[in-house]
Amino acid sequence: MRFPGRTYREDRVWLAEIPILEAMTQGRTRKEALEMVKDMIETMVGDEGFRADVFSGKGGDFEVGSDDPKPLVRILLQRKRELSGLSLAQAAKRLGASSKNAYARYERGTSVPTVAKFLELLRAVSPDADIVIQDSRRTASKS
Repeated sequence: MRFPGRTYREDRVWLAEIPILEAMTQGRTRKEALEMVKDMIETMVGDEGFRADVFSGKGGDFEVGSDDPKPLVRILLQRKRELSGLSLAQAAKRLGASSKNAYARYERGTSVPTVAKFLELLRAVSPDADIVIQDSRRTASKS
């Protein structure tokens, strides 16, 4: 699983953003900005041993991801919930559940949602978002 992103130069720094996470970092060079993306994702996941990979593309495009999608699903759900200003209990209520654990178990990574459930969880915390799933044809080397 990978999240798409883009880099661009602004004044004397390179900015790197991952729109789906509404997250951004920077570096003095494009290479350093991509290294910071890797560090940012690994820090967001926070699991010892988790490693993210950054795949540089054409222009300023890149993808960041991991062979293990579970931590990435986790941080996406958590980030969307936090950006919506919802508590775990409020997210669960939007799902029609009485216990905050109905949402929290996916955010903690104790359960892995099916694609249908994943979309339901995202709609609960980000109802106006439309998630596009696509194959990546990126075969560029890891940065």
